[in-house]
Amino acid sequence: MTTRLSLDRFEGKNKSIAVLLTDDGESINLPRALLPPGAKAGDVLSLTLEADPEETRKLAEETRHVQKDLEKTDPGGDIKL
Repeated sequence: MTTRLSLDRFEGKNKSIAVLLTDDGESINLPRALLPPGAKAGDVLSLTLEADPEETRKLAEETRHVQKDLEKTDPGGDIKL
């Protein structure tokens, strides 16, 4: 899926947050470092998002391993504060 965004302005400390606007006026904030070099207010950018099934599978597997390791040290029961 690709969507068109206009770069409205930069905000935050050191102007490190880019405020992008969708065609319907919704704003999206992104770190300026993710923008193409030289991007400036008024530029129109294309954003493409796609699922990565292989990386999703790897992350799920890593999460299961971490959960199993945590279960080994979990005494069970409620946490007492």
